[in-house]
Amino acid sequence: QVQLVESGGGLVQAGGSLRLSCAASGRAISDYATGWFRQAPGKEREFVAAINRISFGTYYSDSVKGRFTISRDNAKNVVYLQMNSLKFEDTAVYYCAARTGGRISDSNAYDYWGQGTQVTVSS
Repeated sequence: QVQLVESGGGLVQAGGSLRLSCAASGRAISDYATGWFRQAPGKEREFVAAINRISFGTYYSDSVKGRFTISRDNAKNVVYLQMNSLKFEDTAVYYCAARTGGRISDSNAYDYWGQGTQVTVSS
């Protein structure tokens, strides 16, 4: 079983950048496909990005494609989400999650979740 802890959230002005980290413990993060989701107040949790376990293939929602980059460092057991050109609508709690199968963008396919980190973008 893997435990996930996110960090790196904060307050940033529109157009700025943040890098979120998701540190894994208990198991190697490379044992899982991992993803980032976010949830804004009053909205459902939505898929942001994911990275495959073996191929390192990456997937993004249309709303963040070209601005966000997901990556993984197996040696450090960490998954990152680099967020550039941030917009007010990116404001949300961001969650890291890990899965062993299922649809990439389906939150129900993910078995393990972190506690979330708040990202606030001021306009």
